[in-house]
Amino acid sequence: MTANERLLTVTDLAVSYRTRRGDVHAVRDVSLHVDEGETVAVVGESGSGKSTTAAAVVRLLAPAARIERGTIDLLGRDVAGASPRELQAVRGLLVGLVPQDPTVSLNPVKRIGDQVAEVLRIHGLADRRIAGIEAIEALRRAGLPEPEVRARQYPHELSGGMRQRVLIAIALVAKPRLLVADEPTSALDVTVQRQILDHLDTLTNETGTGVLLITHDLGVAADRADRIVVMSQGRVVEAGTPDEVLGSPREAYTKALLAAAPSLRGARRAPTPVAIDAPAALEVRGLVKDFPLPRSSGGGTLRAVDDVSFRVPRGRTLAIVGESGSGKSTTARLALRLAEPTAGQVLVGGDDVSHTRGSALRALRRQMQVVYQNPYSSLDPRWSVGQIISEPLRAFRVGDRASRAARTAELLDLVALPASVVHRRPAELSGGQRQRVAIARALSVRPDLVVLDEPVSALDVSVQAQILDLLADLQSELGVTYLFISHDLAVVRQVAHEVVVLQNGRVVESGDVEEVFARPQHAYTAELLAAIPGTAAHRPLVSASAGSSGTSRGGER
Repeated sequence: MTANERLLTVTDLAVSYRTRRGDVHAVRDVSLHVDEGETVAVVGESGSGKSTTAAAVVRLLAPAARIERGTIDLLGRDVAGASPRELQAVRGLLVGLVPQDPTVSLNPVKRIGDQVAEVLRIHGLADRRIAGIEAIEALRRAGLPEPEVRARQYPHELSGGMRQRVLIAIALVAKPRLLVADEPTSALDVTVQRQILDHLDTLTNETGTGVLLITHDLGVAADRADRIVVMSQGRVVEAGTPDEVLGSPREAYTKALLAAAPSLRGARRAPTPVAIDAPAALEVRGLVKDFPLPRSSGGGTLRAVDDVSFRVPRGRTLAIVGESGSGKSTTARLALRLAEPTAGQVLVGGDDVSHTRGSALRALRRQMQVVYQNPYSSLDPRWSVGQIISEPLRAFRVGDRASRAARTAELLDLVALPASVVHRRPAELSGGQRQRVAIARALSVRPDLVVLDEPVSALDVSVQAQILDLLADLQSELGVTYLFISHDLAVVRQVAHEVVVLQNGRVVESGDVEEVFARPQHAYTAELLAAIPGTAAHRPLVSASAGSSGTSRGGER
């Protein structure tokens, strides 16, 4: 093996998709390369062609796609025109793939160990017994705790971070020379994301594996890549080292991506100024939520929310941050009265609604609405945009057909969507447009409070910036109150007035966003801040001496 061996060379690649309206050219004359031990990040918005390029490299394109021209040289083999038999000898052995979504990439009815071992058995690298042993070792190398136990479990029994580690184990178990990682951590919390990427770095560095990393997160690219390739509308518009591309970008498109990316550095989008002593739209006092554990695991209870208190003044934004399992989504469900608290109080507009039921609870629903994380799954695919937006109006019997149609048109204008989308279905819209529809639906009944549950985490940075601007404009214009649930602290800094940090169901710190982020008083908050992608090259961003006393501002423990 020679030093810096060329593993992958893509030359003048063009890929198109057949549609009823004609061919759509997704990739146009793309050229790039990956050397041994090198990580090359391909960045760009949805529709830029980056994922299609990755799929072409491993020849897992959709049935409607075809490679029009170009070569894909993988260690001397041109796989662009390879037969299925030839591809079987390449996938897993020469090139491994870590796909984006472990929920749909793992077989739900097959044990984890069997799914990892299958790669070795397909390529004749081990018999059933040896493959099982090697699978456990691959899970151990991927950072899974108790790999012998995990090997016997099914995907639904693992967390999102664990499932992503399983995909890494599957991709690397046969020790491929090249790894294609397509948005491998986009759905994970920042600390889990850092752990996954650290493990990936360690594993690939040990073996000299090259990595083609597909991501829309410029911070991840800045921290992890040796070279960055920027794609727009199917073409490579800029390429170079992270310092060259992100430090001194030449192209307007790259500059626009950088400007849109939320950051803990630089200018902050100032939230709407509202007095902190304004009347509370929402207040929770001493919230507790216990969940019973199954008898098979010993019984007892799990305390998901433990004595949580906070207050959200009208017209302001309070963000709740923390990792998966911190209790932030459960707290939001308790506040929305979608779950019954074990103890504590929920006050809406000063009224205790902790145990409200029946018609009073239905009336309360008009005051509180929610925007979910994934615009691809939160909208009914069978309904038109007009039906989706007007659904709450029909449910609460607000107005007649004509007035509801007028309100729908008003809301489309409010969220900056053209009137022509009213008859379209969600599948005909982009991710950003779908999230605008979800926001319009939430605002249709003029609620006092909107709970935003990770509303931009599934979106590209430029679309993310547009949605954050829209939320700020709506708050300024309508005076709506937001409870903003997020694991992305850079986003929180852009939109929130105050922040509450949750760990293991308890408030460990809270207060003014700028104050908490600039001078965190709890080690957990400092850890969250340090894990944000893109900060590695600029540390110390947070003082290493941040305390762990558990003290906090604004009444925290």
